Amino acid sequence: MKAKNVAKNFPIICVGGSAGGLDAYIRLLKNLPSDMGAALVIVTHLRTVDTHLHKILPNYTQMPVTLIEEKLDIIPNNVFIIPSKRDLHVLNGEFRLKPISKPWGWPDVITVFMRSLTHHWDGKLVAVIVSGYDGDGADALCGIKEVGGITIAQKPETASQPDMPESAINSGCIDYILSPEEIAEKIRLIAHKEKAE
Repeated sequence: MKAKNVAKNFPIICVGGSAGGLDAYIRLLKNLPSDMGAALVIVTHLRTVDTHLHKILPNYTQMPVTLIEEKLDIIPNNVFIIPSKRDLHVLNGEFRLKPISKPWGWPDVITVFMRSLTHHWDGKLVAVIVSGYDGDGADALCGIKEVGGITIAQKPETASQPDMPESAINSGCIDYILSPEEIAEKIRLIAHKEKAE
């Protein structure tokens, strides 16, 4: 058995955002410990421009920040960034990249990734929707809850673009509505509980 396939049962925190998301990502990372025992995956809408998050966010966390490549091993205490113009999936404890399935209109990369997690990840799932236009991610939230995951939306009044958090809340499948700082505290508590069990 390859070592990379062992113990893939730690939590994955999927943070989905778009316009205004950078502010939320920074506020979140500044308040998360580097040894929380979970993998943080930032999935943002970027269909036509390249992301720079993997260059910006290391200034706000001690966790390694990596732009995802095909078959990259998923490990805890790391921040992973979706590349632009790709759908993101998980399989056998690794990230898998595919051409974006919705090249026109509002992307649904957050929904695609969350649905993949519900089918192919054994650990705890935490889905977080922060600032952004449209409603990407909302359609996958009930599925996250069905597999025992936890869903969180950024409090709309703390988001520069409240569309995505509001769509998430309107799905009826959100457990918590919190500011980015409160989201970080909730993630810390969830990850600590998972490590203790």
